[in-house]
Amino acid sequence: MPDQPSSVPSAVPESPIDAELAAFITTAGVSISVGSSGAGLLPSITRGIGCRVAPDRRRVSVFVVAEQSREVLDDVRDTRRIAAVFSQPCNHRTLQLKGRDAVVEALEAGDRERIERYRGAFSAELGAIGFGPLFTHALIDSGGGEIVAIAFTPCAAFDQTPGPRAGEPLAHAK
Repeated sequence: MPDQPSSVPSAVPESPIDAELAAFITTAGVSISVGSSGAGLLPSITRGIGCRVAPDRRRVSVFVVAEQSREVLDDVRDTRRIAAVFSQPCNHRTLQLKGRDAVVEALEAGDRERIERYRGAFSAELGAIGFGPLFTHALIDSGGGEIVAIAFTPCAAFDQTPGPRAGEPLAHAK
């Protein structure tokens, strides 16, 4: 009798992010919004200035300017909940990731270079639809302040692109 597949679930959940989505959120020049809420469910939001995805795609880190993100950072520290939205300005393709284990971390080696690549890609994306570099710079400037990472395991992913599929959960990557 051939071996039967195990019915025991794996200890590590499969990532809802496939390779194409990982590339989309890290290199496509998307607008990044990061939200959380405190214990009283009052929402907070800030702008992300880049993203890192772990090689196995099980962990995502979004970069934020600490001074501009105090409420979100406090909420993440309090509740560990996060929602990150990645939207491409030229066509409104949008992905939302949610996590329940978010932590605030220092940047890792290579993150500053990721942020600079993000700035270039985001500036090019906005330039293609008529916005100049001064506008982009104002949107995602750190002002020389501290930048931190909010790392989380995506537990849910949703297509938020306007249209008939908006709000639908994405299937797990295969």
